[in-house]
Amino acid sequence: MYPEEIVMPLKHELTSNGFEELTTKEMVDEAMKRSGTTLVMINSVCGCAARAARPGVLLSLEGNKVPDHLVTVFAGFDFESTERVREFLQPFPPSSPSVALFKDGELVHMLERYHIEGHRAEAIADNLKQAYQEFV
Repeated sequence: MYPEEIVMPLKHELTSNGFEELTTKEMVDEAMKRSGTTLVMINSVCGCAARAARPGVLLSLEGNKVPDHLVTVFAGFDFESTERVREFLQPFPPSSPSVALFKDGELVHMLERYHIEGHRAEAIADNLKQAYQEFV
């Protein structure tokens, strides 16, 4: 488990920009029942989360089409909720950071760590914006 003093500023980067923090499996279940589109970010302490994932996700929200709901869990800290989100992401293996788009509870777009690591935030944002155009 990562220390709270390290994790909290990384969580805040998303929650201060409209993301709902999910910390229990019940919260995840409720979020997945929502109609419309839900963007889920599995946050992480790694460098690719800091350089590409979080900034890319936030950049993706500057367009005219954005998901209805924004939620996040933190791998290595929010164990229960992260494990539950990963059940919804099957058959994809556990990956953090990662970003998923759901429509009416169905997974429609997925960015795994290997789609994020080594890529720029702008590329992540462009990928997500394309998904929003198709599914939102």
